[in-house]
Amino acid sequence: MSSRATPPPSRAGSPGGRARPVGTVTRGTTNPNRLRRMDRWIAATHGAALRRAEAPVAVDLGYGAAPWTAVELLARLREAAPRVRVVGIEIEPARVAGAKPYEREGLSFRHGGFEVPLEGGARPALIRAANVLRQYDEEQVAAVWERLCARLAPDGLLVEGTCDEIGRRHVWVALGPEGARTVTFATRLGSLERPSDLAERLPKALIHRNVPGEPVHAFLRDFDRAWAAAAPYASYGARQRWIRTARALAADWPLADGPGRWRQGELTVRWEALRPAG
Repeated sequence: MSSRATPPPSRAGSPGGRARPVGTVTRGTTNPNRLRRMDRWIAATHGAALRRAEAPVAVDLGYGAAPWTAVELLARLREAAPRVRVVGIEIEPARVAGAKPYEREGLSFRHGGFEVPLEGGARPALIRAANVLRQYDEEQVAAVWERLCARLAPDGLLVEGTCDEIGRRHVWVALGPEGARTVTFATRLGSLERPSDLAERLPKALIHRNVPGEPVHAFLRDFDRAWAAAAPYASYGARQRWIRTARALAADWPLADGPGRWRQGELTVRWEALRPAG
């Protein structure tokens, strides 16, 4: 992965004479329970890897003005991997200071950015970066992904994506040390008029590619068509309509999940199928 531009370093100072964190301060918008869909997906799909790790560390990168998402991540991951520790990392020192009172066994907060500073140079089993790259240029995303993936443990996972303010609609990319693997679309089914409503929450790498000629545009077009064709199943509920839609999409698109995840209002497709053209 390469990029014509890299994120500028923070202008904020760094305690203890360390190099300045890499990145820029985000708006910091956060709400309790906002990232529940992403968290549950991580616990379900990456829980086994977290359990196998000797001392698994999960990073909540850019948790924002309040520490709710890191607190919730610890609770949700420990249901799947009781030994996991969560480290919240923020580039704004005042946010780290404000989060310190919430520290407890298994949960800590550190000042940093895309360099992902962990004690002893530990390599995280998980990095979650939600609503962080939204403010960056598309050309910067590949360099950020490459940097974060290089910090992962060999069996680690990076999850990077965007959601709305209350977590009803969410789209994220899952990456391993080798790079991007899948894209997941997740929604509260009762609030969905058509699948392409999720386009406004596409990650930065894809949101500007939702135009004719791009794979993600073709996928969302087919998603809407399959949803419309599945309208008769709406009488059985939105979940059954979504499952029928996914089954139809699987005929032409490489889906990476199945009914167990579809029932949760999710659908995951291989990254290669949606990779930007050109």
